[in-house]
Amino acid sequence: MAKAIDKYEVMYIINPNFSEEQIAAIVEKFKTLIEANGTLDELEEIGKRKLAYEINYISEGYYVLMKFTGEPGLPAELDRILGITDGILRRLITLRAE
Repeated sequence: MAKAIDKYEVMYIINPNFSEEQIAAIVEKFKTLIEANGTLDELEEIGKRKLAYEINYISEGYYVLMKFTGEPGLPAELDRILGITDGILRRLITLRAE
């Protein structure tokens, strides 16, 4: 039986106080993770934006949007690693309706 493949997107916010190198390393880390376990369809670094509300006294964040295709277990693993990565303020993974 073929494994289910679904389309997802993840939006995550990186601490804007990190250096450009640190931000690039975080983006690359998650790009590599997705490519190793699925297919990266789109990567958009939206950049610094004002947050709707402060998170730990931080009022801005560096937004990244990734659209990817993978097996149902990939989002859970991605969410787990995002959750334990220093510098990630918030994350949201959703199933794309396409």
